Amino acid sequence: MRRALELASCAEARGEVPVGAVLVRDGEVLGEGWNRPIGAHDPSAHAEIITLRAAAKAIGNYRLLDTTLYVTLEPCVMCAGAIMHARVARVVYAATDPKAGAAGSVFDVLGSERLNHRLQYEGGLLAEEAGAQLRAFFRARRKQGSFQ
Repeated sequence: MRRALELASCAEARGEVPVGAVLVRDGEVLGEGWNRPIGAHDPSAHAEIITLRAAAKAIGNYRLLDTTLYVTLEPCVMCAGAIMHARVARVVYAATDPKAGAAGSVFDVLGSERLNHRLQYEGGLLAEEAGAQLRAFFRARRKQGSFQ
Protein backbone atom coordinates (compact mmCIF):
# COMPACT_ATOMS: atom_id res chain seq x y z
CA MET A 1 0.00 0.00 0.00
CA ARG A 2 2.93 2.33 0.59
CA ARG A 3 3.83 2.06 -3.10
CA ALA A 4 0.22 2.76 -4.05
CA LEU A 5 0.33 5.92 -1.94
CA GLU A 6 3.50 7.00 -3.76
CA LEU A 7 1.71 6.45 -7.06
CA ALA A 8 -1.25 8.48 -5.80
CA SER A 9 1.20 11.34 -5.29
CA CYS A 10 2.23 10.98 -8.94
CA ALA A 11 -1.40 11.47 -9.92
CA GLU A 12 -1.74 14.48 -7.64
CA ALA A 13 1.40 16.10 -9.08
CA ARG A 14 -0.29 15.92 -12.50
CA GLY A 15 -3.56 17.44 -11.30
CA GLU A 16 -5.36 14.10 -11.14
CA VAL A 17 -7.34 12.78 -8.18
CA PRO A 18 -4.67 11.11 -6.02
CA VAL A 19 -5.36 7.41 -6.39
CA GLY A 20 -2.67 4.80 -6.92
CA ALA A 21 -2.73 1.03 -7.36
CA VAL A 22 -0.33 -1.92 -7.41
CA LEU A 23 -1.03 -5.52 -8.48
CA VAL A 24 1.10 -8.22 -6.85
CA ARG A 25 1.48 -11.98 -7.22
CA ASP A 26 3.80 -14.01 -5.00
CA GLY A 27 5.55 -10.84 -3.85
CA GLU A 28 6.23 -9.66 -7.41
CA VAL A 29 4.75 -6.44 -8.75
CA LEU A 30 3.00 -7.23 -12.03
CA GLY A 31 1.58 -3.78 -12.69
CA GLU A 32 1.06 -0.39 -11.16
CA GLY A 33 -0.64 2.86 -12.04
CA TRP A 34 -2.27 6.06 -10.94
CA ASN A 35 -5.32 8.03 -11.99
CA ARG A 36 -4.98 9.55 -15.47
CA PRO A 37 -8.46 10.35 -16.82
CA ILE A 38 -7.84 14.09 -17.16
CA GLY A 39 -4.44 13.90 -18.84
CA ALA A 40 -5.34 10.90 -20.98
CA HIS A 41 -8.77 12.31 -21.91
CA ASP A 42 -10.06 8.87 -20.98
CA PRO A 43 -12.85 8.34 -18.43
CA SER A 44 -11.70 4.74 -17.95
CA ALA A 45 -8.12 5.68 -16.99
CA HIS A 46 -8.56 5.04 -13.28
CA ALA A 47 -5.58 3.74 -11.31
CA GLU A 48 -7.04 0.24 -11.12
CA ILE A 49 -7.67 0.00 -14.88
CA ILE A 50 -4.19 1.31 -15.71
CA THR A 51 -2.73 -1.25 -13.29
CA LEU A 52 -4.76 -4.18 -14.64
CA ARG A 53 -3.79 -3.29 -18.22
CA ALA A 54 -0.09 -3.09 -17.32
CA ALA A 55 -0.18 -6.40 -15.48
CA ALA A 56 -2.08 -8.21 -18.25
CA LYS A 57 0.40 -6.95 -20.81
CA ALA A 58 3.36 -7.95 -18.61
CA ILE A 59 2.19 -11.54 -18.19
CA GLY A 60 0.53 -11.92 -21.59
CA ASN A 61 -2.88 -12.84 -20.20
CA TYR A 62 -5.98 -10.87 -19.26
CA ARG A 63 -6.69 -13.34 -16.45
CA LEU A 64 -4.78 -12.10 -13.43
CA LEU A 65 -5.23 -15.18 -11.29
CA ASP A 66 -3.85 -15.44 -7.74
CA THR A 67 -3.13 -11.72 -7.54
CA THR A 68 -3.74 -9.02 -4.95
CA LEU A 69 -4.63 -5.47 -5.92
CA TYR A 70 -3.65 -2.71 -3.48
CA VAL A 71 -5.44 0.57 -4.14
CA THR A 72 -5.63 3.78 -2.13
CA LEU A 73 -9.38 4.32 -2.64
CA GLU A 74 -12.26 1.87 -2.65
CA PRO A 75 -12.90 0.86 -6.29
CA CYS A 76 -15.83 2.34 -8.20
CA VAL A 77 -18.35 0.22 -10.11
CA MET A 78 -16.35 0.38 -13.36
CA CYS A 79 -13.13 -0.71 -11.67
CA ALA A 80 -14.88 -3.37 -9.61
CA GLY A 81 -16.25 -4.85 -12.82
CA ALA A 82 -12.82 -4.90 -14.43
CA ILE A 83 -11.33 -6.47 -11.29
CA MET A 84 -13.97 -9.21 -11.42
CA HIS A 85 -13.42 -9.88 -15.14
CA ALA A 86 -9.65 -10.06 -14.61
CA ARG A 87 -10.22 -12.68 -11.88
CA VAL A 88 -8.15 -10.84 -9.28
CA ALA A 89 -8.15 -12.95 -6.11
CA ARG A 90 -7.98 -10.20 -3.49
CA VAL A 91 -8.42 -6.44 -3.21
CA VAL A 92 -7.03 -4.36 -0.36
CA TYR A 93 -8.02 -0.71 -0.36
CA ALA A 94 -7.17 2.15 1.96
CA ALA A 95 -9.92 4.79 2.15
CA THR A 96 -13.61 4.12 1.62
CA ASP A 97 -15.50 6.06 -1.04
CA PRO A 98 -18.87 7.08 0.40
CA LYS A 99 -19.99 8.56 -2.93
CA ALA A 100 -19.03 5.88 -5.45
CA GLY A 101 -17.50 2.89 -3.64
CA ALA A 102 -18.33 -0.56 -5.00
CA ALA A 103 -16.86 -2.68 -2.20
CA GLY A 104 -19.64 -2.08 0.28
CA SER A 105 -19.85 1.70 0.74
CA VAL A 106 -22.46 2.51 -1.91
CA PHE A 107 -22.58 -0.73 -3.90
CA ASP A 108 -21.11 -4.15 -3.16
CA VAL A 109 -20.06 -5.35 -6.59
CA LEU A 110 -16.98 -7.12 -5.21
CA GLY A 111 -19.11 -9.06 -2.76
CA SER A 112 -22.01 -9.85 -5.06
CA GLU A 113 -23.01 -13.49 -5.07
CA ARG A 114 -24.84 -12.89 -8.35
CA LEU A 115 -21.56 -12.67 -10.25
CA ASN A 116 -19.51 -15.68 -11.34
CA HIS A 117 -16.24 -14.74 -9.61
CA ARG A 118 -15.64 -14.57 -5.87
CA LEU A 119 -12.81 -12.65 -4.35
CA GLN A 120 -11.63 -11.47 -0.97
CA TYR A 121 -11.60 -7.76 -0.21
CA GLU A 122 -10.92 -5.54 2.74
CA GLY A 123 -10.56 -1.86 3.40
CA GLY A 124 -8.79 0.29 5.92
CA LEU A 125 -5.09 -0.38 5.30
CA LEU A 126 -3.43 3.05 5.71
CA ALA A 127 -6.90 4.57 5.38
CA GLU A 128 -6.10 7.69 7.38
CA GLU A 129 -3.09 8.50 5.24
CA ALA A 130 -4.94 7.95 1.96
CA GLY A 131 -8.01 9.80 3.20
CA ALA A 132 -5.94 12.78 4.33
CA GLN A 133 -4.28 12.97 0.91
CA LEU A 134 -7.66 12.93 -0.85
CA ARG A 135 -9.21 15.49 1.51
CA ALA A 136 -6.25 17.85 1.07
CA PHE A 137 -6.44 17.50 -2.71
CA PHE A 138 -10.15 18.33 -2.87
CA ARG A 139 -9.80 21.15 -0.33
CA ALA A 140 -7.13 22.75 -2.55
CA ARG A 141 -9.25 22.25 -5.66
CA ARG A 142 -12.25 23.90 -4.02
CA LYS A 143 -10.08 26.80 -2.88
CA GLN A 144 -8.80 27.27 -6.44
CA GLY A 145 -12.30 26.84 -7.85
CA SER A 146 -10.91 24.36 -10.36
CA PHE A 147 -13.14 21.39 -10.94
CA GLN A 148 -13.58 19.83 -14.33
